[in-house]
Amino acid sequence: MSAQPRPEGIEGSRLAGPFPVGAYAEKLREELRKRARVQLFGEVWNLRVSKAKVYFELRDGDGAVPCAMWRDAFERLGLAPGILSDGSQVVVAGGPDYYPGSRTSSPSFSFDVTGLRIAGEGDLLAQLEALRRTLAAQGLFEPQKALARPALPRCIGVVTGEGGKARDDVLAGLRRRGWAGRLVWAFAPVQDRHAAPRITRALQDLAAVEEVEVIVVARGGGSLADLFAFCDETLCRTVAMIRVPVIASVGHHTDRTLIDDVAAVSCSTPTHAAESAVPCHPLEARTSLARCAASLEAHGRRAVVGRARHLAALSRAPAQAIERHRTALHQRLRELRASARRRIAEDRERVARRGVVLARKTAAAAGPETQARRAALDGLASALAAHDPERTVARGYAIVDDGAGGVVTSAAQAGRLRDVRLFFGDGRADAEIKDIVIHEDPEEGA
Repeated sequence: MSAQPRPEGIEGSRLAGPFPVGAYAEKLREELRKRARVQLFGEVWNLRVSKAKVYFELRDGDGAVPCAMWRDAFERLGLAPGILSDGSQVVVAGGPDYYPGSRTSSPSFSFDVTGLRIAGEGDLLAQLEALRRTLAAQGLFEPQKALARPALPRCIGVVTGEGGKARDDVLAGLRRRGWAGRLVWAFAPVQDRHAAPRITRALQDLAAVEEVEVIVVARGGGSLADLFAFCDETLCRTVAMIRVPVIASVGHHTDRTLIDDVAAVSCSTPTHAAESAVPCHPLEARTSLARCAASLEAHGRRAVVGRARHLAALSRAPAQAIERHRTALHQRLRELRASARRRIAEDRERVARRGVVLARKTAAAAGPETQARRAALDGLASALAAHDPERTVARGYAIVDDGAGGVVTSAAQAGRLRDVRLFFGDGRADAEIKDIVIHEDPEEGA
């Protein structure tokens, strides 16, 4: 017993005490251990093995009892590895036990298992698989998967526990996406026998909100027994009939509840569910859009500059074309002139050769009489040339002209004219007669 002073009891109460809690817990353990040792049967749930003990829950449709078995006693059973698992039907022998706890450890009740026998497959799992096959045969796994999900919903409904971590995970996933829409919360218990009807009602309420475009049902990890509310038939049929896409994120990825089969999308974590509700990544989309806009602006600028340069080149083309044609024409003109000169020189040479040939032919064709006449003609031409006044003038003589074309033949005539013109071999000189001397006739003077 504790040495602490005992406080006074509740006034008016007829119950014994107050007793120290440790003494009561110890007494409770003694009483429980006195109870009869019995055998129980049910399904194994939440099986876990520690260094000292094997823990599990024994369940059926009406209740559950936490059980614990020493590790060495369990190993002496010689069970094949894996034969005992969640859902296994077993018969256990033992009795109730109670751990009183302390200031640093929690009290706990358990059924102390001293013997165990495998009895067969669990009914709850068999019922779950039967219900899964029934829903699949009725085509209830397909309607949700056929619904179109918006790439960027403006309003998302979320069904989850109000104080659970799943709520924070959903918010974290949406923040990571950069989503800035509206959230509609529908809180409901996510683990106990009252959970399934409340979740069903929350889903119906969210589906009735016109703005809600997608619904996320989120719950953290746990054993399949803890998640059994999400295998409820009414809940699954409700999800299948809702015309709003439902994204399920219940438990871990290895825990396959019926709502995972019925929902449009099944995700492993609430964060993943939030990201799946917003397929379009707004932050990445904004970044990609900015990058595309910058690229489009750069391409547009290059296109404009390229076309401007092309137009500028086209505007210079006419002058360049004219210059090219002018150069070509000048070249052709020079070639034509050179060709014409060559042709004229060739024709002149050819005509000269033909003239020589013709002269030779003419001379050969002429007879002796013609040659005699040519010789006489040449003699007359020589005599005529001998009397040519120009030849006389060329020898140093001059011809005196009266200015009207008449020849002055005497000094007296020259004296009368006074102005005369003198014609030499290389030109003419005008002269004035100043004095004349007339020679006397010798015969007349005698």
